[in-house]
Amino acid sequence: MTAVPLMRELLQNARWLLDETIKDVTPDQAQWTPPGVANPLGATLAHIVLTEDFIINNLLKGGAPLAAGEWAGKAGVSEPPPPSMDWASWGRNVKVDLNALRTYAKAVNAATDSYLANLPDEALQSKVDLSGFGLGEQTVAWVLDNAVVGHLREHCGEISCLKGVQGAKGYPI
Repeated sequence: MTAVPLMRELLQNARWLLDETIKDVTPDQAQWTPPGVANPLGATLAHIVLTEDFIINNLLKGGAPLAAGEWAGKAGVSEPPPPSMDWASWGRNVKVDLNALRTYAKAVNAATDSYLANLPDEALQSKVDLSGFGLGEQTVAWVLDNAVVGHLREHCGEISCLKGVQGAKGYPI
């Protein structure tokens, strides 16, 4: 197996875990605001999907994120994240429509899958300027591993915990 197919498989595995973790989440669980400074589960899920959309469609493909184009106003969030990427403040205020967010997530996943299906292995070593995020210059492989696959897995754990503190089962396994 070459690098891009491996990346695609890792992403599919991470999506499976997230999908299984959130399949029984209710709107009340999604909107529940935990004590402290953690964001609600729904905002965390929206953050995962919006981030993947931005990374793939804007950062790597150079186009507009789906949420700013054909999915504007239909992505399942009451407001877009702020340009400052202040996810903490946004997450405590945004309202999430789980059904709409799940539908938007399928479109984002399809866009990512299409991008990866056409990506040659050599492109994984292409450089991406992330200095605007304080991350310097990284490779496409680094971005996909850390900001898409790893990001999804990390926040899946957070979602599992947010379910658990509400008395629900977190991870499916």
